[in-house]
Amino acid sequence: MTVPEPGSPIIIRNGLVLTLDDRRTIIRSGDVLIEGDRISAVGERLAAPEGAFEIDASGGIIMPGMVDTHRHMWQTAMRGYGADWTLTQYFVWYYLQFGKLFRPEDIYAGNYLSALEAIDAGVTTSVDWSHGLQTTQHADAAVDALKAVPGRFVLGYGNIQQSPWEWTTSPEFRDFVNRRITVGDDMLGFQICFDLPARDNNEWPERAAFEVARELGVAVSTHAGVWNVTKDDSIKWMYENGFMGPSNIYVHAASLSEDSYHRIAATGGSISVSAESEASAGQGYPTTWEARKYGIPISLSNDTSVWWSADMFAAMRNTLNADRIREHHEAHLRGETVTHLSARAQHAVEWATRGGAKALGWDSLIGSLEVGKKADVVLLKNDQDPAMTPIINPYGHVVYQAQRSDVHTVVINGRIVKHNHTLLVGSIAKAKAAAERTVEYLVSQMGYDAWATGMNPEIPEQQKRAMDNPYMYTEYKG
Repeated sequence: MTVPEPGSPIIIRNGLVLTLDDRRTIIRSGDVLIEGDRISAVGERLAAPEGAFEIDASGGIIMPGMVDTHRHMWQTAMRGYGADWTLTQYFVWYYLQFGKLFRPEDIYAGNYLSALEAIDAGVTTSVDWSHGLQTTQHADAAVDALKAVPGRFVLGYGNIQQSPWEWTTSPEFRDFVNRRITVGDDMLGFQICFDLPARDNNEWPERAAFEVARELGVAVSTHAGVWNVTKDDSIKWMYENGFMGPSNIYVHAASLSEDSYHRIAATGGSISVSAESEASAGQGYPTTWEARKYGIPISLSNDTSVWWSADMFAAMRNTLNADRIREHHEAHLRGETVTHLSARAQHAVEWATRGGAKALGWDSLIGSLEVGKKADVVLLKNDQDPAMTPIINPYGHVVYQAQRSDVHTVVINGRIVKHNHTLLVGSIAKAKAAAERTVEYLVSQMGYDAWATGMNPEIPEQQKRAMDNPYMYTEYKG
């Protein structure tokens, strides 16, 4: 497939353009012109430079690239392994038992596969919440994989096998940052990622990790409000010690008190909602219904392919459904009926695009289709999909009708990385082979029985029994 060299002008024509600009402008039949790595024009019947590569978007939707603000990319080689896990089983497997087995090459395999998967699904920016970096060799492998794929990424450095006040203050970590991280690089951003579990005393050793982040000028992302794991005390400690601000991302934040939500709102932080994860793993109820009450900015994320995939269409759909279920449920408990929904499809699309850009501090760069912004653009178009016609309500269509197979073209930083439903970067064969080697290695180290048992946790006996039914008459005749 012939596409222009990176930096060559591109014009995407005659599509329904969802700009996601401040006025939420929609152009029913519009064009987007890309020159270099920037969007140079958005409008109708645009003139294009001679030789510009033209993409016909008729019957499709042109929208900003989607942004995933929390994804454990290193776990992707174990795709679907934990489909029946609870969060407890996830913790035991990765934190206490077999997560320690991962080698640098296994981190590479997961990141490389995940990066390709994200781009294929129209996710142009992914935060690699990489808490499997046991050594800086693991971290180097994570970066190598991300740099091997021309997407926009943020490395969220973490290490679940060591306390954050230890690894953040180590000379090896500082050496890694000096070697691999460039301040201002919008193709590979950087965060520090760790959690603050509840304690029975007032000790707060995590202060040292926050101070390192402050010295480096980077954001801290933390799994907050995870039921019975990271509680309100964590938010209180951060607030009272002056470590809450607009750059903080609170992942899940699904089981916090009103006081904690007020503190997040007052300091300008944002919440990354992983609705599929919260619904299945048990962190708490997906948080958009709470965050909206307090005016807390929202972004969306997919968590990990050990359960799910890098599919922001599923994330939007599940998030909006969860919000609406909660609204109906709360009303029913009051004996009332919801006649007008407060969470709209437009909100879900915003959370998946501009919400993520704002959370990362990159709203001036990405998240909307505006002149001067980086050219991260997605075209949804599939002439073979009956669900892609007619397009009447564009936000509703993106959330409830489109799917990852409808991603026709993906442009990142002005470069076409997917076109006509075909990935043009990386190697699926390479990714597959690397993932297979990781699985073979894990099985060899664990033993097949342990591998199979981990994938198929027992169902507690009390959950197997059906509830006694007083209407089960033996003489009943229908």
